[in-house]
Amino acid sequence: MDVKTVVKALQRYTTCDVADALSKLKVPHGGFLADLTMWSPKRQEGSTKIVGPAYTVRYVRKNYENEPQPKGHYIDSVPSGAVLFISAPAKAINACYGGLMSTKAQYNGAVGTIVDGRVRDLEEHRGLNFPVVFARSVGTTAPAETMRVAQINEPVRLNSEEQDAIVHPGDILIGDLNGVVCIPQAMAEKVLDLIPSQVEADEKVAADVKQGRPCAEAMKEHRAGVKQP
Repeated sequence: MDVKTVVKALQRYTTCDVADALSKLKVPHGGFLADLTMWSPKRQEGSTKIVGPAYTVRYVRKNYENEPQPKGHYIDSVPSGAVLFISAPAKAINACYGGLMSTKAQYNGAVGTIVDGRVRDLEEHRGLNFPVVFARSVGTTAPAETMRVAQINEPVRLNSEEQDAIVHPGDILIGDLNGVVCIPQAMAEKVLDLIPSQVEADEKVAADVKQGRPCAEAMKEHRAGVKQP
């Protein structure tokens, strides 16, 4: 199954649906990337969803001279259909992503941006109606003073003391009101194989509960036939 087919199929599901399938596949935390929430086009509101293959960018602190120094600007090579995943240095104060970057990303055909760090220029992102910005927080100051890009389209590790998660180029990222989930590229088809029966089962449970049936009883009946890996 090619990437476009996978992305199209995932559009109908939520991050929670995907996380449930990944949990069955023994992916830690169901692929959830903690503390990355929606800032644009609205703050944790609406039906915005982004799904696409990861295009990764890793920033390092400016004084890290031994790190690579790629030529050109990463934003000019963002491919159509991609989800930008940008990693800032842990606990960085400055923002690493702004409105001009969304302007170019949108022009290139990217579907959204996820920032493991701070973003700025919220009015610009929202004015573009670019379903960017999932991020840890916001800021006011540009990155140049304190950080620089070191790697483009290489694996990046989530800035977290609670979980050990890595986003690889080409992994499928999905983000909505519930947060962000990373599907390892090799597992995408397995996820799509598992989701339909679990979603159908939960819909049947909900319908029964609305008619007054005990939740435990409905879950026992309908979830018994849910497809397993």
